[in-house]
Amino acid sequence: MKAAVGVQGDVSYEFAGADGLEPIAGAGVNGLVGRDVTVTFCDEIRCVVSGDRISKTFGEGMSYQAFMESPLATPSILRPELSRIHEGIALRDEAWEREHHLQPHLVYLSWTSHVKVGVTRATQVPTRWVDQGATGAMVVAHAPYRQLAGEMEVALKATFSDKTSWRAMLREHVCDPAELEEAREEAFEALGVGYESFFDDEEHVTCLTYPVAAYPVKVTSVKLDRTPKISGRLAGVKGQYLIWEDGRVMNVRSHAGYRVRIEA
Repeated sequence: MKAAVGVQGDVSYEFAGADGLEPIAGAGVNGLVGRDVTVTFCDEIRCVVSGDRISKTFGEGMSYQAFMESPLATPSILRPELSRIHEGIALRDEAWEREHHLQPHLVYLSWTSHVKVGVTRATQVPTRWVDQGATGAMVVAHAPYRQLAGEMEVALKATFSDKTSWRAMLREHVCDPAELEEAREEAFEALGVGYESFFDDEEHVTCLTYPVAAYPVKVTSVKLDRTPKISGRLAGVKGQYLIWEDGRVMNVRSHAGYRVRIEA
């Protein structure tokens, strides 16, 4: 799914076909909320890197070979502090890492299931926050390359978690700017004067609202491998999850590479 954020922080989604070339089901997902929606697995999975047919995915839609070799799964994606491209050393692919990791990055705090710390490329805001299902986010610091942002994130992990509880994220939560502002002050204090020159000086909180008609009391994750057909009234979309009104939820990102049919 692709997401866009309106002026008021309203999130809108659309489905995209392979490589984002062809829209599916009229593209707009928000318009499906409140309607009966069926997702059917067509018994075909293809590696998002090579296009080869595979029986199991690793990472986000990759074959095992791609997961071990592709820059899309380089260790510094999950652990930014491991990047060394600023030293001229590539972990997997120099050209790719220069393009993606040797560029401005942000250290941020977001509210997902709680206040968490994270790192993303500056060009990925607010997309990264939407992918996480954050209801609010605030920039803590700017870094000229990925490793430095990762270094600051590691320093902040003693104060803030870098993980999200997906079940808690799928509950209703309204952005509280004051809470994030207070947390950012804690982050500044935790980082100390050594990183002060990188601190963000704008007091701006991005609040996000998702197309959810009703949040379920209890959620149950379903995967197309075990349940090849998921049908029911769609209650909403948050983060990368489709939410049905009976509490079943499907993580779209974890099904990257799956060929599906969507009907409404």
